[in-house]
Amino acid sequence: MSTLSGKTLFITGASRGIGKAIGLRAARDGANIVLFSKTAEPHPKLPGTLYTAAEEMQEAGGKTLVCVGDIRHEEDVADAVQQAEETFGGLDILVNNASAISLTSTESTGMKSYDLMHQVNARGTFLASRLCLPLLRRAENPHILMLSPPLNLNPAWFGRHLAYTMAKYGMSMCVLGLADEYRNRVGVNALWPRTAINTSAVRNLLGGEQSVQASRQPEIMADAAHVILTRPAARCSGNFFIDDEVLAAEGVDLDRYKVDPSLSDDQLLPDFFLDT
Repeated sequence: MSTLSGKTLFITGASRGIGKAIGLRAARDGANIVLFSKTAEPHPKLPGTLYTAAEEMQEAGGKTLVCVGDIRHEEDVADAVQQAEETFGGLDILVNNASAISLTSTESTGMKSYDLMHQVNARGTFLASRLCLPLLRRAENPHILMLSPPLNLNPAWFGRHLAYTMAKYGMSMCVLGLADEYRNRVGVNALWPRTAINTSAVRNLLGGEQSVQASRQPEIMADAAHVILTRPAARCSGNFFIDDEVLAAEGVDLDRYKVDPSLSDDQLLPDFFLDT
């Protein structure tokens, strides 16, 4: 069975949600996890910190390195990458998970919000990739995974929330460019959920508890990421994967991931950027 045992993952936005779930899945294999995020202190409305997430990953069997920093600041990311090299001897995998979201119309999107989304999503993904690539290129089976959607040019996705769509598609454009630039050397792929995922963003931005009940658990993204990240990088690159398609191809029963198992698949809340 494919495993991430002994591999070192650098995960941005690793303190909660999907980033944390990916770290926990890798930790169960015995991986090393570099957790990068700003969340050093408890948030009044959001659960968990880098330190509580790291403790859970250690209990799951992994080794951890906590790096407190802001994905918008080059020196913070560079320092974390250096710490990763000094602690674990290099990097095998980068997971660009950190993301900012504001589902606002053009006239209601302030430039502070616009800048935050673009600095975290598009610029942060480019920056973390750029700084990790020198270490990744030394690895045996190096991967970069973006938590970003397929580039769907249906105008509806732009008209609903133009600034957010531009920022997320900036991450996806990094997949296209890096996969071509590092062909046969680094596997670069995107992973996106078919449905809403039970995270703080869904609870706080997309309808509260009702939306949570119509979601899947973050473990579906973690398990799908595990499948991708254990594939040969030279033969798995430039793909825009959807979580349930990855796992269905592996014969996994998807019902296990539903928050409310009584709901049918067509009652689940679809995620953004997918037309069907």
